[in-house]
Amino acid sequence: MDEYNQINLTIDWNELITDYKKKYSNYRVREKKKSYQVFTQGIPQIPESIKLRDYQQEAVINWFTNKGRGTLKMATGSGKTITALAIATELYETIKLQVLLVLCPYRHLVLQWERECKKFNLNPILAFESVYNWQSQLATELYNIQCKQKPFLTIITTNSTLINQGFQSQVKFFPEKTLIVGDEAHHLGSPRLESSLPRNIGLRLALSATPERYFDEEGTDALLNYFGDIIKPEFTLADAIKKQALVPYLYYPIFVNLTESEAFTYAKLTQRIGWALGKNDNLKNNDNLTSLLIQRSRLIGTAENKLTALRKLMKTLLETKHTLFYCGDGYLENEPNNYQKQISAVTHILGRELGYRVNTYTAENTLAEREKIRQQLQKGDLQGIVSIRCLDEGIDIPEIQQAVILASSGNPHQFIQRRGRVLRPYPDKKQAIIYDMIVMPPDLDRETWEVERNLLRKELKRFVEFGKIAKNAKEVNQKFLSIQEQYKL
Repeated sequence: MDEYNQINLTIDWNELITDYKKKYSNYRVREKKKSYQVFTQGIPQIPESIKLRDYQQEAVINWFTNKGRGTLKMATGSGKTITALAIATELYETIKLQVLLVLCPYRHLVLQWERECKKFNLNPILAFESVYNWQSQLATELYNIQCKQKPFLTIITTNSTLINQGFQSQVKFFPEKTLIVGDEAHHLGSPRLESSLPRNIGLRLALSATPERYFDEEGTDALLNYFGDIIKPEFTLADAIKKQALVPYLYYPIFVNLTESEAFTYAKLTQRIGWALGKNDNLKNNDNLTSLLIQRSRLIGTAENKLTALRKLMKTLLETKHTLFYCGDGYLENEPNNYQKQISAVTHILGRELGYRVNTYTAENTLAEREKIRQQLQKGDLQGIVSIRCLDEGIDIPEIQQAVILASSGNPHQFIQRRGRVLRPYPDKKQAIIYDMIVMPPDLDRETWEVERNLLRKELKRFVEFGKIAKNAKEVNQKFLSIQEQYKL
């Protein structure tokens, strides 16, 4: 049984909601009051430079209405971090919240949360990497909280640190008035992570643009059972653009054909996928089918003609900057050294052949290197970043103006994150541009084609999703209708 149900925090949620609505009904009154207050370092406060948007205030109120539990499904870049810190601030002011615990899937998100927390007057403990860097400080600060020698404590950690014994040994010392925030919370639905979430913490908030886990209903249910259901109304990417929380964008699909050898391999894989589907169409419990789909996905992701399309595109964009290039994690054939990662080939074309100033941003980069690359891109010293997956979630470079997607999985979570990464507002940034390379299937025999049509519908989902709310939606829709007719979808 979830210990949450046994926690009895003395919170009058109705009174809290009423007070909150009065407090934020007039920003000018709020700012005037703040100017006479003196804040102790480490105590949460909303900076005067930040004005909560109406949908953020609604999210705060709805989470209170749900009695301190819930999942905020808000578009990437719409201000989930700010909303969470606003909730923590209000809880401190009303019930004297003692601890804010933030869980992040990646190390670079820990540093990004640290930057945002400091804007809110907080000095977080960064509990990740070696326990020798943080465990002693965490134990001391939790003791100070229990003894009321310190009013508030902020801790930011990674999911991988959460499951380790060093952190788990401290969980029992977290006070009742603790708020746990799961950032990019869909990661926390895996069995090992979900079982490690502290049950003695009753105030829970999950943040994600895509809380539903791909092909994992059980994990999604476990996640929502712990944090609470998705709080209505959801704030979609279309909502964010309409509210000017994100900038509008132009979407240009670039259709790419397979080479003759790639088409032969593609047809064979598709035929085998059809056989596997005939035996068991349950992807989750069909390892053979999963393996075949991954092989074909990587073939599509690293299609050789994408490099030709990239050269042609970038020759027209050599003066642009603030560009992200998303690559696949497969390999290219027909290279001198047998195989070469696509990211290396793309970097070679951009940097060596075209003189476009780029650097790679991968898991192999240290945190210090990633931060340096981020700053170089912001300043314009670099024109672009070439990445595999590290830029999918969380990294905040609002100057980004365009993205070139050379490869993307069928997981809707990934392309939703990637699109939102490019749409963050920035001074003088009127719109963003997304170039999306989509591999079209080769001619197949009739039997194989019946399988392919069903699979193609799923693979074109990104195309439809990206296009329907783009500024040039009519143009994109015409291309889609042409494909529908061509492939009789």
